[in-house]
Amino acid sequence: MDKTVDSYRFLDGIAKRVMQHWSAMRRGRAIPWTPLAKPLSQCTVSMVSSAALALRTDAPYDVEIERRDPWFADPSYRILPRGLKTSDASAYHLHINTDFAKEDINTVLPLERLYELVELGEIRASAPSHYSYSGYTLRPADLLRDSVPCMVRRLREEGVDAVVLVPV
Repeated sequence: MDKTVDSYRFLDGIAKRVMQHWSAMRRGRAIPWTPLAKPLSQCTVSMVSSAALALRTDAPYDVEIERRDPWFADPSYRILPRGLKTSDASAYHLHINTDFAKEDINTVLPLERLYELVELGEIRASAPSHYSYSGYTLRPADLLRDSVPCMVRRLREEGVDAVVLVPV
């Protein structure tokens, strides 16, 4: 049999097992929704990307956690400043092609588009900080318990009115 066909069958088997695992997971709670209290043109906006971005001066994400246990990823997060450039950051995500982020950070954290909306008056301001975490984790308890509350606290401290989630 053709090795390519065998590879596809193998990958299909893995995908089937992953989908079965996901479907057996506990049903989530209702998603909280809070409508904006004011128009976007009066809002400060931050972005949160699941691309596992870190400043080159920051500690990288621990990808060995995921290599040892593919259902779990580094639950930490990184703070990314307003004005971030592609050359300032690296992506440490094992489940995406990070070459795109290396070429243009806007593919995984579209800050330039946010700045354009600020210039057009569609949004009042970009927040001083944006955030990233490693989005592929099937056991998010540590992320939800430790990292998310810290990000939320900082967002509130910075007067952020709205957050754009950028899944990758």
